[in-house]
Amino acid sequence: MQQRMDILTILGIVLGLGLVIGAIAMEGSLAVFWSPSSLMITVGGSFAALLVNFQIPQVKMVLQVTKQAFMDDVAEISDIINLFVRLGQKARREGLLALEDNLADLDDPFLVNGLQLVIDGLEPEVIRDIMETELDTIAGRHKLGQDVFRAWGTLAPAFGMIGTLIGLIQMLAHLDDPSRIGPGMAVALITTFYGALLANLLFIPMAGKLAIRSEAEVALKEAVIEGVLALQAGTNPRVLQEKLKAFASPEERAEMEQQLAAAEEQDEMVYDHA
Repeated sequence: MQQRMDILTILGIVLGLGLVIGAIAMEGSLAVFWSPSSLMITVGGSFAALLVNFQIPQVKMVLQVTKQAFMDDVAEISDIINLFVRLGQKARREGLLALEDNLADLDDPFLVNGLQLVIDGLEPEVIRDIMETELDTIAGRHKLGQDVFRAWGTLAPAFGMIGTLIGLIQMLAHLDDPSRIGPGMAVALITTFYGALLANLLFIPMAGKLAIRSEAEVALKEAVIEGVLALQAGTNPRVLQEKLKAFASPEERAEMEQQLAAAEEQDEMVYDHA
């Protein structure tokens, strides 16, 4: 499994910020929207609230989870299917114990653990129970990362409103000076602007991206469970392939059929040439 930068996440953030900044620049000065104190209240205050809401290990996950939102794990169901077909062919020729030679070449701990359980000769029900329990744990960790960003997306606008209230109080304290009312109101509203922008452009969308990634990974790992159990049952590789295709989308199935047809055509050309 390889990792690559998720262009859509970066493009969305850059495009969103660009449109907002561009709209501001068209109507006035960008300097009016810059307020370090408002950033302190909105970003610092909402992060402080996260420390209250979550435990230390969970808060430490923020950096790791943020990286996952910007990185795309390249894993296709077709790769999983092809791998299990090859493993199934080897198991039928040499036996399940021969699969141990392939473990060092695999970079998915979940798959390696499942194959090791098969090699160790555990019962199918036990293997399924162990792997599904591990999958539930993985999904739980994913959900926790999503919850952190959803909570941050809720807290940021709230602290934006707190900053606005602070600004209004300070403004009302100087009603005797009309020249300070307008600028004071502008500064008071900037915190609300920061909170709404951070929540709706960063935190909530990133929680949604993580949820989509989690669903895709869980679906792949469910396919791995079925593939591992099929290997143990000695399922014919062709039947195993058709069984795992149920986890693929119609587009992915069509692409796999095209690849299979191209491979068969290539084999026929080599045979005819020979």
